[in-house]
Amino acid sequence: MEHLPIDIYIVFALGAITTLWLLYKATHYSKWVMIITLLWLALQAVVSLSGFYTVTSGVPPRFALLLMPPAVFVIVLFFIKKSLRAIDSFDVKILTLLHVVRILVELVLYGLYLHKVIPQVMTFEGRNFDILCGLTAPLIWYFGYVKLMLSPKVLLAWNVICLLLLANIVVTAVLSAPLPFQQFAFDQPSVALFYFPFVWLPGFIVPTVFFAHLVTIRRLLQTKSN
Repeated sequence: MEHLPIDIYIVFALGAITTLWLLYKATHYSKWVMIITLLWLALQAVVSLSGFYTVTSGVPPRFALLLMPPAVFVIVLFFIKKSLRAIDSFDVKILTLLHVVRILVELVLYGLYLHKVIPQVMTFEGRNFDILCGLTAPLIWYFGYVKLMLSPKVLLAWNVICLLLLANIVVTAVLSAPLPFQQFAFDQPSVALFYFPFVWLPGFIVPTVFFAHLVTIRRLLQTKSN
């Protein structure tokens, strides 16, 4: 990965920092959110720098240890009463604005594609339309939560659609990686996500975006039922 230009790293770092800051702000500057997140980021940095995730022959693949823990953690939070009380206090306006980081992510993915470390199918030139969520997020934030011009149904629909688009690129990325069940991009597989700092994309940014959608959808469903 040494051949990548510095600007890709800068844009990715900007995306990771923005995600962390907006998450911290949306959770009302929760020290526990910050501590847990920073510890997880540090752990994944150490693990990825050791080359652990570059070994792709095992079953289940080591990459699952990067993807599954944060996803399971996020889901479990919604089944614990104490965590639900905290979740229901989070600022959904900031969580909606957080999705602008998806623009930076898509720019990074495109740069990685140009340098042949992920396939075209994972970019907006392929089957990844996630950038639309990032581009529309400021509009949803402004007209939905500042001007209050959008109904809960519209906000709910946007979140569901963006959640499906997120699922689409996650599945595409997994099936494009050089793993035993690879289905796409055999000529140019996705290898960048096995290396630091890009492990933070599936290990932190994607779960945070997933979490933001779930929190917002829960809040909108509560509003709809009242």
